[in-house]
Amino acid sequence: MSVEHGALCNGQEDTYCMNGGTCYKILSINTLSCVCKENYKGSRCEEFQLFSINTKAQEAGLIAAVVIVVLLLLVVLAVVIYFIRKMLKAKQQSQQNIQQQYWRVKPRV
Repeated sequence: MSVEHGALCNGQEDTYCMNGGTCYKILSINTLSCVCKENYKGSRCEEFQLFSINTKAQEAGLIAAVVIVVLLLLVVLAVVIYFIRKMLKAKQQSQQNIQQQYWRVKPRV
């Protein structure tokens, strides 16, 4: 915190912050504030933050979004392949029907 925003606490005010946080007196509103050490949070540094593997929530959100997009693309690709195969099979079957009709000899009466 810079000097313009506040001054370090002194005397009894210095014990305002818990868990080794640094106390600052904000002169403009005549109140105390704390700058917490790593792994602590809260207005007086009273809450311990548990460790996490990925502290950047944006990265986790980006990874989740990429995974979802990839899964959707795979589903769309599977549907397209299914319909293309279905159309090719129908086309092949219709060609077989035409060939069977062409080679069919009508009996003479």
